[in-house]
Amino acid sequence: MNQTLIKATPWDAVAFGLSTWELTDYSRDALKLATQTSGHHTIKVNPLVDKRLLHEYGFYYCDTLIEPHCDANSLRSTQHHDATISKYLNTEQALTICHGAFSHGRFHRDFNLSKMAADLRYDNWLKQLLDAQQVYGLYWQKELAGFIGYSANNLVLHAVAEKYRGKGLAKYWWSGVCNELLANQCEEVQSSISATNIAVLKLYASLGFSFRNPQDIYHCLVF
Repeated sequence: MNQTLIKATPWDAVAFGLSTWELTDYSRDALKLATQTSGHHTIKVNPLVDKRLLHEYGFYYCDTLIEPHCDANSLRSTQHHDATISKYLNTEQALTICHGAFSHGRFHRDFNLSKMAADLRYDNWLKQLLDAQQVYGLYWQKELAGFIGYSANNLVLHAVAEKYRGKGLAKYWWSGVCNELLANQCEEVQSSISATNIAVLKLYASLGFSFRNPQDIYHCLVF
């Protein structure tokens, strides 16, 4: 296997029960190799590139990701005494919030993949972050209402329980986590979100985040 063109993603393979791959280059050689390799393939490309090669080799569109980013000078921090964060949280409660919370994700939107397996993929990711103590619990009046998982300065996985959504609370929790990360020598905080997730996009914009690096995500399933 030419690792310069295609690489395995074993964490996804565990959830979906098949080989999973990510293309590292948008070229005819990489696409040809993918179609000769069984499993599920992902490629991320600039939205403005010519997509004809992707369609020629059987790749289909799944999502567009964008990257919110913000530094300490731009962050519009806001606090509320009933909205707190803590790295002490109950694993089972966090997993209950996580399960089924990522309908905007590209794996849930891929018609070739099981929604149950897609849920498992995010559940497994949260477990890994919890084991590494890289998760903040989001509390409202001392009750766990959501979580934000992070890696270095990246907010990599976050969800709020359904009953707390749409109430204007997320800005308090996100402010707290961003301030914690920025206080720990991070020059900026960033994330990656689906362009279809308007609620989260509005949240980041309201906190002073800017947006960059859009990427179209294409998948292909090879038997």
